[in-house]
Amino acid sequence: MSKDISSSLSGWDYDPDKVSVRIVEGDDGRDKIQLRIDLGLLQMEFDGRPDGKRVAGGSTWLDYYERQQKKHDAEHPDGPPFLLETEDCQNLLREGVQYYHRYVSFWHLERFELCARDTNRNLRLFAFVRQFARHTKDKLQFDQWRPYVTMMHARAVATPLLQLRDSVAALGAIDAAIEGIRDFLREYDQTHNAENCSELVYLERWRDEIAEKTDGSGGEEPYNPLTRLQAELELAVSEERFEDAARLRDTIRRHSHGPDDGSPESL
Repeated sequence: MSKDISSSLSGWDYDPDKVSVRIVEGDDGRDKIQLRIDLGLLQMEFDGRPDGKRVAGGSTWLDYYERQQKKHDAEHPDGPPFLLETEDCQNLLREGVQYYHRYVSFWHLERFELCARDTNRNLRLFAFVRQFARHTKDKLQFDQWRPYVTMMHARAVATPLLQLRDSVAALGAIDAAIEGIRDFLREYDQTHNAENCSELVYLERWRDEIAEKTDGSGGEEPYNPLTRLQAELELAVSEERFEDAARLRDTIRRHSHGPDDGSPESL
């Protein structure tokens, strides 16, 4: 069997202005996720570690270090605390990046429940490192991403709820994320910079848009995917992700001129 991946890439050109991801059947009969990158592709498993490996006698590094922490505390109840060294944190960081690639892929595949599963996993990772890393620099290497992953988790939870027209539950998920990001800002004495936190601004604006559509009796307008696209566009512009912004503008323009009845197409 040839190891050349050219056949896998044939007809699937890399586009720097969009996230290109697909689901394929693997040689083992299980579905795989493939994410197109400039020089090839990333292939990931649906479950467990995205690379399919089992490490340190367990499924993931996070599972391993959590077991080590519980074992240490049980054996040394009055001793020094369990601590993660920099090398341990690097193992966890590399693994966390794999989960990042996968939850972004799930988001673009609209597999929202799986996106939420992986974002929740990385938030658990951040909390574990925050509690047990010996060095502050290691903690910050993870925790700097907490607002972004919190926002992505809220999107993955709330979007399907909105599609089901359960705005109350969706607003609950968004409110929890807003409070989580505010907690983050308080922890780092950055509440004065709240208006510069693009994730917080995005979620608050999204929440207001949903609330405006829900009247006092609980009725609401049909879910409009263009609202989500517009919010994503505003976030992309605020973060200076101009290639993403251009792609979103094209998508909004395309769907705004869809069916003759003026309603947006399903996304």
